[in-house]
Amino acid sequence: MRNFKNVLAVVLFMMGATLFAQTNLSGKVVDENNQPLPGADIIVVGTTQGSSSDFDGNFTFDTNETSGTISVGFMGYVTKKITFNGATNFGTVKLNASSESLDEVIIVGVADIAKDRETPVAVSTIKASEISEKLGTQEFPEILKSTPSVYATKSGGGFGDARINIRGFSQENVAVMINGMPVNDMENSRVYWSNWAGLSDVTSAMQVQRGLGSSKLAISSVGGTINVLTKTSEQKEGGSVMAVMGEDNYQKYMATYSTGLMDSGFSASVLLSRTAGDGYVDGTYFEGHNYFIGLGYRVNDKNSLMFTFTGAPQYHGQHSRAIEISTHQKYGEDGEINRKYNDSWGYLNGEEFNYRQNFYHKPIMSLNWDWNISENSSLSTVAYGSWGRGGGSGPIGKINGSGDYSSTFKDENGLIRFDDIAAWNSGVDVPDFGDQRTGDFINDRGDGFTRRASMNSHDWYGVIVNFHNEPTENFSWDFGVDARTYTGYHYRVASDLLGASGYTDDRDINNPDRMITDFIEPKPEWNPWANITDQQKIEYYNVGGVNWLGAFGQIEYKTDNVSAFLQGGASQQGFQRTDYFNLEPAEQESDFENILGGNVKAGINYNINEYHNVFANTGYYLKQPFFSAVYPSYNTNDVNEGLTNEKVLGIEFGYGLRIENYRANLNLYRTSWKDRFLRQSRTGQDGFIDFEGIEQVHVGVELESSLKFNKLQIDIMGSLGDWQYQGNVTGTEYDEFNQLVGESNEVFYLDGVKVGDAAQFTARLGLTYNILDNLKVNIDHTFADKLYAQIDADSFSDPDHLGSLQLPSYSLLDAGVSYKLNLKSAGSLNFRFNVNNIMDHLYMSESQTNYHPGEKYNDDTYMGINTANRVYWGFGRQMSLSLKYNF
Repeated sequence: MRNFKNVLAVVLFMMGATLFAQTNLSGKVVDENNQPLPGADIIVVGTTQGSSSDFDGNFTFDTNETSGTISVGFMGYVTKKITFNGATNFGTVKLNASSESLDEVIIVGVADIAKDRETPVAVSTIKASEISEKLGTQEFPEILKSTPSVYATKSGGGFGDARINIRGFSQENVAVMINGMPVNDMENSRVYWSNWAGLSDVTSAMQVQRGLGSSKLAISSVGGTINVLTKTSEQKEGGSVMAVMGEDNYQKYMATYSTGLMDSGFSASVLLSRTAGDGYVDGTYFEGHNYFIGLGYRVNDKNSLMFTFTGAPQYHGQHSRAIEISTHQKYGEDGEINRKYNDSWGYLNGEEFNYRQNFYHKPIMSLNWDWNISENSSLSTVAYGSWGRGGGSGPIGKINGSGDYSSTFKDENGLIRFDDIAAWNSGVDVPDFGDQRTGDFINDRGDGFTRRASMNSHDWYGVIVNFHNEPTENFSWDFGVDARTYTGYHYRVASDLLGASGYTDDRDINNPDRMITDFIEPKPEWNPWANITDQQKIEYYNVGGVNWLGAFGQIEYKTDNVSAFLQGGASQQGFQRTDYFNLEPAEQESDFENILGGNVKAGINYNINEYHNVFANTGYYLKQPFFSAVYPSYNTNDVNEGLTNEKVLGIEFGYGLRIENYRANLNLYRTSWKDRFLRQSRTGQDGFIDFEGIEQVHVGVELESSLKFNKLQIDIMGSLGDWQYQGNVTGTEYDEFNQLVGESNEVFYLDGVKVGDAAQFTARLGLTYNILDNLKVNIDHTFADKLYAQIDADSFSDPDHLGSLQLPSYSLLDAGVSYKLNLKSAGSLNFRFNVNNIMDHLYMSESQTNYHPGEKYNDDTYMGINTANRVYWGFGRQMSLSLKYNF
């Protein structure tokens, strides 16, 4: 902390000593149809000073030059040069299409990017400069909390463990696309942001399309689509180096370089970074790396190739199970909340040791080919592969019948007594642990504590092809295919014996009573193609196979005032399960269970005039269930007899206003989701219940607006939702070993219950003020209310239940200062200082339980909430400082 403050003081001194007047240049880049051109390059001729236009075509930057010429260029358009003398607003800069260049940036060939006042969907865009400035030490999804109906939290606080909800739908039902390629897991549709910890470094722009979105693929965009565009190799020549320092020993270093498009037609970009720190929550140390390689080649005027390879190997300590409020009080000072407390770590041989450590490396490699067949036709193809290696560690075993959560194994500060555990495992008498261990000191799943690792590796290959044709000026159509194949490998390994002399496993019926001699350290495997077949496995070993074959089509009609589209898609998903531990060889591999699904979407946008536009869209999905719904048992390959597609129906209306200094968007939506499959643990007992046929209905209104004055910009956001379950359900019960118990006789009364896990009301007020041309400050105030706990089934077995538990509302204040020092031909220096949660506000960001006051045999409350509830707390005040040199 002292070093961080010293560095901050030096930087502030440098900023104060180097302030001087500069020339501001601004404008808007559009095409012949007055549509904005995002990503256009604007450069002061003879220097490296410049900028790129945002999604609306706007640009603004400072230069040391008091007069000169700017060059405005965009791939596929004729470059325009304009002179200036002093600060200049160039107004609208219109570029004409070039018959000798490509029509669009290569990397977005298969990406469905929504266009302002044209694509009839609710959308928010965030450009790279905003991500670079405001992210600080936050997680990548948190940058989206400034947009309507988005709720993002850090969950347990581990590096990359953040999660995001859109319109009340969890990450599993929010499609994440990178350059048009889907990255949601093909078995459970989850997105683990720790696997993409370096994504913010390589993002050139990001769009959040709320609702069913504009993607032509049959993807799981129930709540929305996050479309991330990464840096291409055809950026302007130059590079950057950056350093970020923050609290809790946060350190990040990054370097990039791009050749620009060379005369030979080749181009290249490369990025390397490293991030490490101690973590805000106790025991959540982390280290992550990121690499990005982009290689481009313009074969000729009609063909272009782009190769990208990016990955982010990382490991981090976790706080993956929320803890009771009373426990946070117990280990706080004078009964106050210790929001940093984590019950899964301690010290082993004088060093930090966490039972729960996530480690993963999931690179993605792609090759894009764009072929301009003729003036009216084009073909975009991307072939990609992704390989995941890693998992998450945790404890296994018992000592004298007590599990790892027992307070016996914690000291007076709540830390796990790992040294004592290692001593007991090795036969040393630890009196308060009970009977001394005798014999050969070999651990198993019921005797002695071992750190194990649950491995979830995969191999994924896919190809997306899209043919586009424009037979007339106003009409176009698309047709494409989306093919994928995925194999997921799920098993456990022994990681650390904690002082024992060995480990035995008897869970493999084909090879029982094995002595384990191979121990896997929970660190990422840098080789994404590492052979995992020969690793010694314990507890379980099953493989999930998913094949996906889809076709999609779209017709679109556009005039100056009207744009409309009709989309349709179908996909067949085949699910196969192979169990090597619980089944004999002849029965291990199941047949493929093929399920047909699809979607249809339509929308229309009408530009009333240059200021006002309205739009509407609707869509219907037949969404295939997740892998766990197809094969609900972990011990057999039996297919769910009640298997059915989930039905999603969405409808949305929107209004847009665009005047000189003000813009606003207003959206109304309704989404119904029927026949949903849900798995819930039983409260206070082992086992779980599978519910089928659940229905959710989400309705809401969203507002997003921005007002610009000479030096001040005011951003306002608000969203109000009403998200509820409809109807009552029964479920199928399983015991702790995933064995079928039978149909539950209980009815679970979910009708009218509020959907939890995300704030149903959010608001934001953002102010950005340019003190000088090269110095600006911003402050953001966000508010969250109507935040309900996750539902647990047993809380709703009584028709007179109290409903969903509402957590206290909270507001947060963030601020930042940016300073840019232009060094003329030598480039520029950019300083950024961020403070998140300035007031150090204490708040609950989520609850994993649903106990009202007086329930769970507990009358104690904190902030009006039963202290038996297991919650996550938001981070306290966090400061960070970054320095970036562009050349």
